[in-house]
Amino acid sequence: MKGKIVILGSGPNRIGQGIEFDYACVHAVFAAQEEGYTAVMVNCNPETVSTDYDTADRLYFEPIVLEHVLAIIERERPEGVILQFGGQTPLKLALPLQEEGVRILGTSPESIDRAEDRELFRELIIELGLKQPESGTARSKEEAVSVARRIGYPVLVRPSYVLGGRAMKIVYGEEDLLEYLEEAVSVSYERPILIDKYLKDSVELDVDAVADGEEVLIGAVMEHIEEAGVHSGDSAASIPPYTLEDELVEEVKRQSRAIAKALDVRGLINLQFAISDGEVYILEVNPRASRTVPFVSKSIGYPLAKIAAKIALGRRLRELVPEVFELLERGESHVASDFVNRKRKLYTVKEVVFPWNRFPEVDPLLGPEMKSTGEVMGIDEDFGLAFYKAQLSAGNRLPERGTVFISVADRDKEKVLELARGFLELGFKIFATTGTYRFFKEHGIEAEHVLKLSEGRPHVVDLMTNGQIHLVINTPSGKREVSDAYFIRRSAVQHGIPYTTTVRGGYAILSAIRSYRRLKERGESLRIYALQDL
Repeated sequence: MKGKIVILGSGPNRIGQGIEFDYACVHAVFAAQEEGYTAVMVNCNPETVSTDYDTADRLYFEPIVLEHVLAIIERERPEGVILQFGGQTPLKLALPLQEEGVRILGTSPESIDRAEDRELFRELIIELGLKQPESGTARSKEEAVSVARRIGYPVLVRPSYVLGGRAMKIVYGEEDLLEYLEEAVSVSYERPILIDKYLKDSVELDVDAVADGEEVLIGAVMEHIEEAGVHSGDSAASIPPYTLEDELVEEVKRQSRAIAKALDVRGLINLQFAISDGEVYILEVNPRASRTVPFVSKSIGYPLAKIAAKIALGRRLRELVPEVFELLERGESHVASDFVNRKRKLYTVKEVVFPWNRFPEVDPLLGPEMKSTGEVMGIDEDFGLAFYKAQLSAGNRLPERGTVFISVADRDKEKVLELARGFLELGFKIFATTGTYRFFKEHGIEAEHVLKLSEGRPHVVDLMTNGQIHLVINTPSGKREVSDAYFIRRSAVQHGIPYTTTVRGGYAILSAIRSYRRLKERGESLRIYALQDL
C-alpha cells in the first residue's frame, strides 16, 4: 500500500446541506483504494454511507473541527487530506490545516481562499475581463442603505459565510431592507452583510467541471427552471439547457475554463452564472464538489467525484478519460458537456423534494435560502416529458385537465399572458383573484374571478379544499407579512395540489402537460430509461 489518505466528510446532516456530499466522499474513498491507498474517513453523521463500517478502511466518527481533525492526522500520519468533497464545512479548514503543516491534496488552500474571498474573487474576474453583478459590503445599517441605493433595487442581501443560503433574501425596497436588518441579521464590522444587484428576469446556470491544473473538462451546463434568486439546491434544472442558444452555452463553457485555469483547480469546481439580456454574469465559484455532482455524473455516465479524487492524488485527465479527449478532438462532444457524445439528444431534469408536510407553519416559498431535503431525476428525449417524470418522482402528479388558479405579483403579470393562453388552449379553466383577473380581462383572456380570503366566502382556499382547483401558480409580491398568498400555498401543500411560485416554473409545467397529453393522444405511455442502458 502507498500510505493513508484522510477524507473529510460534510459533518452532521441538516436542511441546507445536502446528503449529495456523502456521495462524493464515498467515491473519493473508492478512488483512494483503487489507487492503492488506505482510505481514512472522518465524518460524524450516522445516516451516511461514508460512515458505514465497510466503506472506508478506517473510520473516525468525529466532528469536522480543527482540533479533532489534527488529532486524527497526528495519529494516522497520512500522505495528505482531501477536503473538497464535504461541502463548505471541511473547506473552511483548508488554510488552518495548511498552517499546521498538513498537506492538502487537490486544489490549494490559496486558490480556495481566492474563490471564497469576495474582494480577491472580484479582482480575478476583472483580470479575466468577465462580468459580475454590481455588489457591495456593508458593516452598518447606514452603509447597507447607502450601498443598496447606489446599486439600485431589487438587491440580494446575505450575511457573509452562509451555509445553504441561510438568511439570504431578495429585497425590493428600503423599508424591506431595514426590516431585514432588524429581524434577520446583526450587521457589524466582524459580521458584514453582502449586497448584490438582483438580475431580474435572468436565467441561472450551474456548471460542474473537473480540472487537473492543465486541462478543464465541463461535466455539464445546467439551466435552472426557476428564475435566478432561487437557491441552486432548491431549483429544478435541465441538462442540456432547454431555452438557451448553443452560442451562449459555449460562452459559459469558455468562461468556466478560464476561471478554473486561473484558480489552478485540481479536482472539482462548481460555477454559477446568470444570463440577463444576452449577457453572461458570473455569480459564484466553489472550488469543490457541489450538490449537483451526483445528478451530473448520472446524466453523463462518468463518476466526476471519483475522477476528481484521482486528480487530487496526482493523476491527469488525459490518463483517466482518454476517450473524452478523442471526442473533443473530433468535435463530437455535446454542446452542454465535454463528456457526452449523443447521437440521440436526451434531457435529464433534476427536481427537488421538500419537507413542507413536516413543517405545517412554514411558507412553502422558494427563495435564496435552501429548504429542500432531496432530489429526483427524469430522463426523456422530450424536455416536457423529462420534466413530467421528474415531477411524478417528486410526488407531484400534474393534472391533464381541470382548473388552474393564477395569482401573480404586478411585475409578473405581463409574463403570464402566454402562459394563461397556453392553459386555455389545453382546455383548462382559469381562476384568478381581483388584480390578475382584471389584467386577464383587459387582454382578452377568459378567466373566472375568485375571492381572496379577506374578501368573504367561498374564497380560493374553499375551492382548493373542495377539489375545484387542480394547479396553482402564485408568485410572491416581495412583502413579508403572512398574507393570502401564504394560506394559498399552505393549502396547496395540505391538499396535494401541484403548485409553483415562479413564472418559469409555470411554463415548464405547461410544457410537461402539453407533452404528456400528446403522448396519450398517440396511445403511448411514458418510456422508462435505465441508466445502465444509456
